[in-house]
Amino acid sequence: MLSSRTKSKASRRLLALTLGLGLASAALGTAVPASAKSADTAAAGSTTAAAARFTGSAEEAAGNAAFFDAVLKSVAKKQAANPSLASVTVYYNASQAPTFRSQISSSTSIWNSSVSNVKLQATTGSADFTYREGNDSRGSFASTNGHGRGYIFLDYAQNRQYDSVRVTAHETGHVLGLPDHYSGPCSELMSGGGPGTSCTNRYPNATERSRVNQLWVNGLAKAVAELNKAH
Repeated sequence: MLSSRTKSKASRRLLALTLGLGLASAALGTAVPASAKSADTAAAGSTTAAAARFTGSAEEAAGNAAFFDAVLKSVAKKQAANPSLASVTVYYNASQAPTFRSQISSSTSIWNSSVSNVKLQATTGSADFTYREGNDSRGSFASTNGHGRGYIFLDYAQNRQYDSVRVTAHETGHVLGLPDHYSGPCSELMSGGGPGTSCTNRYPNATERSRVNQLWVNGLAKAVAELNKAH
């Protein structure tokens, strides 16, 4: 996964505001719909290796940091025009992940009903982050494209093993600032694939909901203020 090579003063301030939670890997598995099975034949041999990657790595942690930073800055710039808004809207484009259209919609509904200070909304145009799909030996992950936008990649091979909505909601949790915690119980959404394939919980627990609301409190006013100071 890619990470930001350089960070401006504004970027460092924004990152400091939000990344105190600590970051880990974003790799996770899901259960893919039958319509996608024909697309992942080439990845079948990597399934075991991908499913075992629940401990994370420094590279993936850096990718998560860059991903969240990119989304945060994108949203903060838009929010600067209306810093007093009670909630933030984060726009996503799912056109590059048509197989997971239903899962992405369900994940969006779960998060929008779980937190109040930030909302996810689909768009077909310019977005704060995008969803992608395909085959990758690393499994599913959240990252940044290196140009100020983040993306979530949903891997077919892992998607055959785990609950598809859980993985999508889990990866979307990184958009909202939550780190992985693979040693956690099934009731913890960010425990990801740690509890095993039998875990199908798709909802963030009370602690995770509270953390997201704290990160995006008061329309991201603090981040906007820091961004304005840098200019």
